[in-house]
Amino acid sequence: MATEVLVPTLGESITEATLGEWLKQPGDAVAVDEPIASLETDKVSVEVPSPVAGVMGDHAVKVGDTVQVGALIATVDAGGSAPAKTEAPQPAATATPASAPAPAPAAAEAPSGDSPAALSPSVRRAILEHGLDPSTIKGTGKDGRITKEDVASAAQNKPQAAATPAVAGASSDGGQAAAGRGSLRNEERVKMTRLRQTIAKRLKEAQNTAAMLTTFNDVDMTAVIEARAKYKDLFEKKHGVRLGFMGFFVKAATMALKDIPAVNASIEGDEIVYHDYADISVAVSAPNGLVVPVIRDAQNLTVAGIEKTIGDFGKRAKDGTLKMDEMKGGTFTISNGGVFGSLMSTPIINPPQSAVLGLHRIEERPVVRDGQVVVRPMMYLALSYDHRLIDGREAVTFLVALKNAIEDPTRVLIDL
Repeated sequence: MATEVLVPTLGESITEATLGEWLKQPGDAVAVDEPIASLETDKVSVEVPSPVAGVMGDHAVKVGDTVQVGALIATVDAGGSAPAKTEAPQPAATATPASAPAPAPAAAEAPSGDSPAALSPSVRRAILEHGLDPSTIKGTGKDGRITKEDVASAAQNKPQAAATPAVAGASSDGGQAAAGRGSLRNEERVKMTRLRQTIAKRLKEAQNTAAMLTTFNDVDMTAVIEARAKYKDLFEKKHGVRLGFMGFFVKAATMALKDIPAVNASIEGDEIVYHDYADISVAVSAPNGLVVPVIRDAQNLTVAGIEKTIGDFGKRAKDGTLKMDEMKGGTFTISNGGVFGSLMSTPIINPPQSAVLGLHRIEERPVVRDGQVVVRPMMYLALSYDHRLIDGREAVTFLVALKNAIEDPTRVLIDL
């Protein structure tokens, strides 16, 4: 008996989503509550579980289709069994990067992390672009699935000698085949994901609405680096999480926001809304792009509590299990572009917030201390803010307070 699979409730005010990926193909065996599809909403990806155990039936929608809450997307034959796996001659295992992967045969088990059925369109496209064999890529995503980061890492480690056979093979025709291949210029049109569309809309809205300005400062990271090196092993042993730099910055930011409340405020109509709490949005990397979950009441957390929360967010962002409620709200955002090597940037406000702090890479630079030129690990700080609400004096005061707390971490402990 076929059981309908419907789009589940996605959260308050969210009425539709995009079918991002089919995790099960028709004929695959499925267990009850096993994910069969991934939906992309404005904020996160949501997996759709099978309501019953059985065999995957027909797909009612295609990848990229927009679906409404409660809409039929597939059926599952309850209690059925997948077709037996037939012993067919297997072709030689030759890689053909220029061709799309062949459909996986129907079998009684779920597709492996590197099978075509388990690859999202963006990952499959990246594999083809780099000419990689998916069976050689170790997946770090949920259930061993391959992510775009895995593909990028594999591409960097790809041996250069792999290109030699193609060049050698072209010599038999005087190089004409190679010349012909080299002259090909391909284009591919891919629909933007719902998450990317929402990001684009919100960022443009921020530029159109806010009077954005960015103020810079730099901070000497010597004291924090020394504290981290001294206590990181004890910290991890006691709290079960690594001691990073974000814990210091989030805690220091909550202290600075308390001193400069306008940076933690927002504009609603003709009113300014001040918050006596600091809900800090932190940008973390996910397979489909950056997501921004919120550390609630960060002002009440210790550095250890902040690090635990960020670590949990990062793990669940990678697994695609962040919840809608964890992405809502936020009074101030911290974005760490330094993990990707950024030296300096002008981050864009996350509406309706009025400010965002950009962190950057730590780089040894010559600075003057007590009349002497010394080399110190320095980081540029960037505060982008809505000039309609925050004056330059307040922005500079905020950055100086943050700088003082990071350069003397004892201030974080005694709330100075």
